[in-house]
Formats: sequence, structure tokens, C-alpha cells
Amino acid sequence: MNHWIIAPVVLPALMAPLIAFVMRHDALLARSASFAATVSLVAICTGLMVIAGDGAVHVYKLGDWPAPFGIVLVLDRLSAVMILLTSVLALITLTYAVASGWDQHGRHFHALFQFQLMGICGAFLTGDAFNLFVFFEVLLIASYGLMIHSGGRKRLGAGLQYVIMNLAGSTLFLFALGTIYATTGTLNIADLAVKVREIPLEEAALLRVAAILLLMVFAVKAAIFPVQFWLPGTYTHAPAPVAALFAIMTKVGAYAILRFYTVIFAPDVAAVGSLISDWLLPAAIVTAFIGALGVLGTRRLTPLIAYSVVASMGTLMIGIAAFSPAAASAALYYLVHSTFAAAALFLLADLIVLRRGPARDALAPAPAFPQSGLLAALFFAGAIGMAGMPPLSGFLGKLLILDGVAGHPWQAGLWFTILASSLLLIVGFARAGSLLFWSRPDAEAEGEDTAPTEDDAPPPSLPAWSIASVVICLAMMALLSGFAGPASRFLEATTGDLFDPSAYISAVLETGPEG
Repeated sequence: MNHWIIAPVVLPALMAPLIAFVMRHDALLARSASFAATVSLVAICTGLMVIAGDGAVHVYKLGDWPAPFGIVLVLDRLSAVMILLTSVLALITLTYAVASGWDQHGRHFHALFQFQLMGICGAFLTGDAFNLFVFFEVLLIASYGLMIHSGGRKRLGAGLQYVIMNLAGSTLFLFALGTIYATTGTLNIADLAVKVREIPLEEAALLRVAAILLLMVFAVKAAIFPVQFWLPGTYTHAPAPVAALFAIMTKVGAYAILRFYTVIFAPDVAAVGSLISDWLLPAAIVTAFIGALGVLGTRRLTPLIAYSVVASMGTLMIGIAAFSPAAASAALYYLVHSTFAAAALFLLADLIVLRRGPARDALAPAPAFPQSGLLAALFFAGAIGMAGMPPLSGFLGKLLILDGVAGHPWQAGLWFTILASSLLLIVGFARAGSLLFWSRPDAEAEGEDTAPTEDDAPPPSLPAWSIASVVICLAMMALLSGFAGPASRFLEATTGDLFDPSAYISAVLETGPEG
């Protein structure tokens, strides 16, 4: 077995307690260790991406116990893409946190950051439904600590709502797992894929209940209607680098839906059929409109970005809920794009708030501030990325989803949803940009002296590495657009493996190629 497969889980799991107990009083040491671990994670995930690129499914058996009796980690194209995306995003957000000083607002930032990476990578690599629950709980604990990092009444209130929603989801998750185990006698994903297909339709009532319960759990994680309301408050009040890292959190729910409802509860399984798509597609449509209307109606910058994340999740789930290889590969392309777009905007919002001083993130006229031209240009690039305008990858992602759902019975409604929500996002971001950068208070417009006082003046300059973090996120979208052809072909092969899971099942349960 290739022991590198478990490294994305073990590395942050070992580094987190080391930072927490040994380095917590030495900021430089904690920063250095966290950076070293995250850079190593990027290198490891890049190597695993190369290993998985040939399409083989690689299995790591903990304790060398065979599946389904032992715990397994599974590396295929999809999990490799997700952990690489996670590691790159983590390095970008960590750079911003250190450059801006956010990591020094609390003692345990770097330890919680590493625990968060452990949970995310574990969720993407696990081949067992119960261990997915375990990694979800690791995510919950670490993300709550990061969410309330540096304290504050509003942040604690939003964090409490976030925890309550996710604890409710965890409870449903346990109910669903208990029902599945009672019905099939296993929780291994590959073993479930075999046994679910063997259950006669007349005996599958409990299985359908479990499938819907799991969908509700993953909908909470992905912020899909009707359980999307926790996301705007949570992302709005989270520290900027934490909100940027949380851009991958909703994708964990999307990943779980894609994995479970193509490998286990696939549309061709008689016990489930089109049940999941019939529930998920309307929810995705409503989610896209809720997010777009939120962008149009909000009066503050950070909630605007949070609602744009909700809208992007609705668009993403439209591609996934169609449950076709073409739509799913388009959804994966858009997933990568939307992760970097959301991260860029959250980091940029923090820089804008820092420069605007007393005006903070209010979408209202404010006195001119230094470096507004640079921030306006970056905001314009981030906005066209999130709204899905050319030349960045959001335009191509939405175009691919439109093409992927062509021929679907709901095609007209899906096209209208994507196009209308995109138009609302364009209008909302255009309004926000004009108010942030081009509108001035009446007194200033009339030529009166509106110079800020010494207490109100913003800092003299922005940290170069903070700006670089935003630029890197935007550059990733540009690269994704420039290399759209190779990326799309790779993702098409990835979804081909999902919709034909025979290699996955064989590798886990029989004599597939070892990791």
C-alpha cells in the first residue's frame, strides 16, 4: 500500500496538537510550523493527483484489514481533485491570515486550522459512511473554533446558530446511518453500492427513508434550501481568512451528494430511482434565486458575498442534481471556480473594510480612500468571476452547466434559473461596486473638506502578501479559464468513473490495484 494516501489526514492531525501544546506561546514558531505543514500538504496532494490521474482507484487499508470489515481510504480522480483544491485554498488563506495579522487575534488559530484541514481531507478520502460522519464532526468542532476566533458578541451568536444547525444535521446523519446499517449490514461505500442493488423494491422503504435523511444532512452542509439560512450569518461574521477557507466547506456537502447518489443510490437503482433528483432539483432552483435576491437586497458588502455563495451553490447543485455525466463534469468545473471566486471576494472584502475605515462594509457613499483604484480593479475581477461573466472561468462553468442540462425535462426552467440568477448577481455587484468606489458623500461632492480625523484614518498601506492572496485566487480562475479544455477532459473522465463505479467497487472489495 502507498502510505502517502493517508498523509493528508495524518499530517495535519499530528501538527495540530503539536502547535496547540508546544508552540502556542511562540507566534513565529506556530506560523512557521503551520506554513511548513500546509506547503507539505500541497506537495503531497499534488503527488496524489498525479497518482490518481491514470484513472486507477487506489485503496489504503488501515491495519491491513480488508473491506468491508476494516476502515479504508480511497483515492480516485474525484477525491484527488478535492484534496488538491483544499490544500491550495488552505495555503492562500493561511498566507492572508499571517500577512493581515488575523492569526494573532486568538491563541489557537493555527492548531484549529490544521484540524480543519484534517477533517476536510478525511471527508474527501474516506471510503466508509460512518467515518464520513466522524470527519464531519471534526470539521464542526474546528470550524466553530475558527468561526468565533477573536470573539465578539455577533460572532458568538452566528457561531451558535451554525453549531445548532450542524448538530441537528449530525443527529439526522446518525439516524440515517443506523437505518442503512439495519437494512444492509454495512456502511462501507463500495459494499453498500453492491447490497443496495440487491434489495427488492418492495423491501426498500427503509432504504428510501435513509436516502432522504442523508440528502437532508448533506443539504445542511451544502447550504441548500430550505436549510441555507445559516450560511449568510456565519460567513458574514467569520474572520476573513476563515470565511475564505469556508468556501470549501459547502463543497464537502456537494461532494457527498455526488459520491453517495452516483455510487450507492444511483438513479438506476430500483429502490431509489429518480427520488433524489425530484427533491434536489427544485431545492437547487430555489437556492439560486434566494442567493441572487439576497445579493440584490443587502446593504452591506460581506452579506452580499455570503449570499453570492448561496447563489453559486444553487447553480452548482443544478448541475449535480441532473445526475448525468455531462452535467456533473460541468458542475465539478464550476465547483473549482466558485471556491476560488468566493475566497477572493471574502479576502478582498476585508481589505476594503480596512481601507474604508468608519464606513466599513456599508454599501453607502464614503469619502475617498487610498488604493481605491487597485481595490476597485480587484473587486471588478472578483465580481465578474462570481457573476459568471467572461473572460474568467465562471462564464465557462455556467455555459458548461447549461449545455450539460440540455435535453433534461426541466431544461427551460433550469436555463432560466441560471441566466436570471446571473443577471441579478451582475446588477447586485454593479450596484455594490458603484457605491463602494465611485459614490461620494454630498459634502465631498460639493467640495467641502471631508478629510478623516487621525482616529478615523485608515492604515497607510495594505500588506503586500494580503493583496497577493487575492490576486492568486483571481489568477487561479484565469488559469482555469485558460486551461478549460484539459480541465474539462479530466473532469469528464472523473465523472465517467462516478457513473460507472465498477472500478471503485472492485478496487475496494476485491483485487483492484493497490495504493
